[in-house]
Amino acid sequence: MTTAPLRAVLEAVHPPASDEPVSAASFEAELRDLAKSRYHDRHPFNVRMHQGELSPDELRTWVANRFHYQRSIPVKDALILAKLPEPWMRRSWLRRIQDHDGLVDGEGGIERWLRLGEAVGLSRVQLESGASVLPGVRLAVDGYVNFCRLNPALEAVASSLTELCAPNIMMTRLETFPVHYPWIEESGLSYFRSRIPQGSRDGAEALAWVIDWAQSRAAQRRALSALAFKCDVLWSLLDSVEHGGRPERPR
Repeated sequence: MTTAPLRAVLEAVHPPASDEPVSAASFEAELRDLAKSRYHDRHPFNVRMHQGELSPDELRTWVANRFHYQRSIPVKDALILAKLPEPWMRRSWLRRIQDHDGLVDGEGGIERWLRLGEAVGLSRVQLESGASVLPGVRLAVDGYVNFCRLNPALEAVASSLTELCAPNIMMTRLETFPVHYPWIEESGLSYFRSRIPQGSRDGAEALAWVIDWAQSRAAQRRALSALAFKCDVLWSLLDSVEHGGRPERPR
């Protein structure tokens, strides 16, 4: 049986004679299937993390490199916000920036990630300097920010639909970290806890917009391609963390 994501790829190469969209229900199923099948919870590094097989140094490497992604989220969301056509949409999307930046200093998702860094033994200075960011991580994250800068609202918003899978991976981490990594203080896990309701809310909102906007099969394929790209960004980030050592500087 041909899966929904594969069908979309085949249609992109050999488009049907008609540009009629599939039904909203079928399109939603394609988006959800794509997100689930390509989400980075299946990456070997995440699998090892959730099975308790990472060393403290490996966890620190992940936290430090993932921070480059975390602090880029409000930037890409600001780029998306500028593309939204209606005031009520911009007001709603603005909440995502506030979730990460906080309404005041000392609040928000970036602050909670810094606390996770401290809980695994990294200082704020280390994280904020970016000195530990691997080249592949920088390339993947910057590529995602540029994708949101250069593409229309449909594709930019569709790329955020990895949020559909975020609550489950956060719940997995809340369940497994205290068991496998008891040396990490419980307070350091607050980022994971906060992202469960936020991810559910944000994923549902973006999904509704993408389904409403994609009124042709070509538009639906563009949305699927954007989501696939975002899945690749997250996968590539972990590839770099697991395998991407920094080469020595020539003497």
